[in-house]
Amino acid sequence: MDPVLEQIQLAHDIGADRIELYTGPFAWAFEKDPANGQKEFDKHCAAAELATSLGLGINAGHDLNLQNMQLFKHLPGLQEVSIGHALTVDALLMGFEKTIEAYLSVCR
Repeated sequence: MDPVLEQIQLAHDIGADRIELYTGPFAWAFEKDPANGQKEFDKHCAAAELATSLGLGINAGHDLNLQNMQLFKHLPGLQEVSIGHALTVDALLMGFEKTIEAYLSVCR
């Protein structure tokens, strides 16, 4: 879902127990200019803070990769990221073991 506070509240109100924040616009902004990516990330942080205060679990995903995912290790309450496409492409280029090591190092 988009990092829109009203949508987070509605997800809680209808009984959701977890949300996934859509990170596509963040990834696109980050690719063009990391400063703009930071602005988009700040929106995700506000959404995550609200979700956490409501007791919702938080996932994030779409177009996250080794370059832009570093910010998301700081997202409040983050439980899981969806990185399947990027991980697959990186594994084809670097090999599976090196790719896993690279992603783990970004997340630590």
